[in-house]
Amino acid sequence: MALPMVNPLKPLVKTFNELTRSAPKRSSERGHSQDFKLVKRETVFDSSEEVVKFLPDILGRALARCWIDKSFMITFMDDPKGTLARYAVFLPEDISIKIENDSGSRPKVVVYEYDGTNPAKRLMYLQLVMMAGK
Repeated sequence: MALPMVNPLKPLVKTFNELTRSAPKRSSERGHSQDFKLVKRETVFDSSEEVVKFLPDILGRALARCWIDKSFMITFMDDPKGTLARYAVFLPEDISIKIENDSGSRPKVVVYEYDGTNPAKRLMYLQLVMMAGK
């Protein structure tokens, strides 16, 4: 069976509709931040080991959402642990999240563990860094 001949000099022409996508919705047209989901199903962390293993991905999604959703950012920066709970991510009582902002740098999301007797132990921090490459 022979393949049909294609003229290599004939440009591949697509219609305008094939080349364009619908414009993203404006924030006023988008649903409320609650339409966004950080996790597919309710997530309950029972230990600091689970927090260290799985929370960075969730916090990364939350930080990325902060870039595009100002109301989410305000809520998250004001009460990170409470915001996670509203999005079905539940942390142990001895885990806290703080937003730290050193002058001249980007804010850091820092996760601490409190055992009640010793000073808080920093488990991790996340900080968005813009990097370009060529």
